[in-house]
Amino acid sequence: MPGRSLLERVHDVVERARTVTDHPWLTHLARAGLIAYGAVHLLIGYLAVRMACRLRGADADQTGALQTVAGGPGGRVLLWVIGLGMVALAVWQAGEVLLWWRGLLDRAHRARTAVVCAKCLAKAVVYAVLGVTAVLFAVGAGYEADERLQDLTDETLLIPGGAVLVGAVALGVVAVGLYTLVRGFTGGFMRDIDLPAAPDRWEPLIEGIGRVGYVAKGIAFGLVGVLLGRAAASADVSTATGLDGAMTAIAGVEAGPWLLTAVAVGFAAFGVYALARARYPDRDPSS
Repeated sequence: MPGRSLLERVHDVVERARTVTDHPWLTHLARAGLIAYGAVHLLIGYLAVRMACRLRGADADQTGALQTVAGGPGGRVLLWVIGLGMVALAVWQAGEVLLWWRGLLDRAHRARTAVVCAKCLAKAVVYAVLGVTAVLFAVGAGYEADERLQDLTDETLLIPGGAVLVGAVALGVVAVGLYTLVRGFTGGFMRDIDLPAAPDRWEPLIEGIGRVGYVAKGIAFGLVGVLLGRAAASADVSTATGLDGAMTAIAGVEAGPWLLTAVAVGFAAFGVYALARARYPDRDPSS
């Protein structure tokens, strides 16, 4: 039948693409990307501690971490390594969709498959954005994430229904923060670790470190969403800030330095977890 023939051709194309995303070289590059991802979070933790100690330095976010790399020995080379590694990680993660796409054709499993594919693609987008940002810094075209977010928010608020759109994005960011918190409390992030390959004695340590890291990230991203929501409600774009703005908000409350130090430790813990994932990587979010 023509329909069946077309489906089989699509299946053949997907299988060839799957072979590419499963190639050992891409897996090695993806591991390099996970190492870079962990290093970036360790740097964010370091920058947040400096902020807690009221020391001047780069912003406590991804762009601040990349600025710190750029200013160090061999910074441009390291930025290229981070950028290419993160892009490879994005391709490797997105490749998991190729394993599950047939489920979209099955009405009984379509909803679950769509969730799995969405999670894979969301992770891939996060990795790709960080990779492209690192490449931009490597070629001398870096930017300030907070300033760009404020510009985008300002431009969006000027269009009809812009406040509603910004508010919807804010709710989405809060949802991501809550999801990250849930993963931290439930240990769901351990699905990204190849547990059969990891020594049993290391599993409790990896899980404990990962819990701390995911909870800290969940709190920070949730606060980013709240600040963005305030911008939508008040039309004051100065409250629309990214991760560094959330860190600044934490530092500004009573006992802020202590709270910010705790969040910094959490981001560093997430960095260590990412390094463990680089050693025992698994991209399947459905198991």
